[in-house]
Amino acid sequence: MFYKNDKKAIAMIAVALCSLLACQKKSDYNDTVSGDKTKPDPVTNIRVVNFNGGAHITYTLPKSENILYVQANYKINGMTSRQTKSSYYSDSITVSGFAESKEYDVILRTVSRANVPSDSIVVKVHPDIPPYLLALPTVTMRDDFGGVKIDVLNKLKANIGIITIAHDPVTRKLEIINQNYTNADSIGYSLRGYDTIPKQFGTYITDQWGNVSDTVFATVKPIYEALIDKSRFSEYHLPTDAETGFGWVMNNLWNGNTGSPGYHTEQPIQPLVWPATITFDMGQAAKLSRYTIWNRGIDGSGNWLWQAGAPLTWVLWGRNSTPVDEVLPTVENLPDVGQPTANGWINLGYFKLRDKPSGLPNPQYTDADLQFWNAGFSYNFSLDLPKVRYIRFQCLENVSLTNNFFNIAELSFWGDPR
Repeated sequence: MFYKNDKKAIAMIAVALCSLLACQKKSDYNDTVSGDKTKPDPVTNIRVVNFNGGAHITYTLPKSENILYVQANYKINGMTSRQTKSSYYSDSITVSGFAESKEYDVILRTVSRANVPSDSIVVKVHPDIPPYLLALPTVTMRDDFGGVKIDVLNKLKANIGIITIAHDPVTRKLEIINQNYTNADSIGYSLRGYDTIPKQFGTYITDQWGNVSDTVFATVKPIYEALIDKSRFSEYHLPTDAETGFGWVMNNLWNGNTGSPGYHTEQPIQPLVWPATITFDMGQAAKLSRYTIWNRGIDGSGNWLWQAGAPLTWVLWGRNSTPVDEVLPTVENLPDVGQPTANGWINLGYFKLRDKPSGLPNPQYTDADLQFWNAGFSYNFSLDLPKVRYIRFQCLENVSLTNNFFNIAELSFWGDPR
């Protein structure tokens, strides 16, 4: 069943989704005044092609220069009515936002330049399953470090909202704890901060028109997670590792300072060996759950947001036994995540720097870009990885694509070291 908090909350969700996903209502039909009050003829030769959540309706316009547009009025669910207009330059109109795959009535009228409507024609449409309902059966919720891992498939890349609810100990009601609006085709994220006792979560899907699915419930048992103690970290230099440059030593990666100075390789690395790698010891073995990387931002020497030596793509490798040096595989021949190299380095994951939210060209940025950068970039590890103690950071590309140096400000890891 769908958990209804109240109608106001549903309306707020729909408004938020429209706002965040640039939902717009077409209203650019400026009536051209005409003194001809003759009622126009309706459209003819109507054909319907249904699609997921909507239908394309084609027709033949009446032979009249007095037609301004064709108007469609229809209800998409029990509460919401929509109106769509199509210019007289077009021979089709699209109706969308229907809540279910069933028959709906669409009322078509031609409208003259004197704003006189034709007689109504009722067109039957039968949309295929709407995208938000297609996504619902794909929702999975499973145990994760500190909370729940939610995965959803959105094969049509529609604008949807994934809403998660849970019991609130204060209000003693089911309350919204997270809202994720997206048009990605494969969605996966975690909600954390929960004790390691079984907890019920519910997820439902909404769309930009305010349609809401039933709620899927699951009880999960959050896995223990803690910040890995960085006071035990130390450098573990291997012969194929890059050398330090500019006095930005590796210990800066775990000193709690997310600004400058951080760690910096030589620039350029000499002799140049790329991809470049550094190695360190966490001082204890842990089953890792996630990590955050902070990169050099704005400091006394300039603006480094999405520029220069920040890693663009990289691989993390780990092992629990005493490190053995080797030249690690490149991106073209990586072992699968969780699988080792010939000398026992386990692929912990391939990662990529997230894009600048504003999309502005460098060196331009917005306050939101700066906040996004300064917050650090967090990434999850696979739940199936074994415990590791030693980490190798392999930079595949830097943001400038010079690929002869890289720098990082700070690293933090979470997991279960017990």
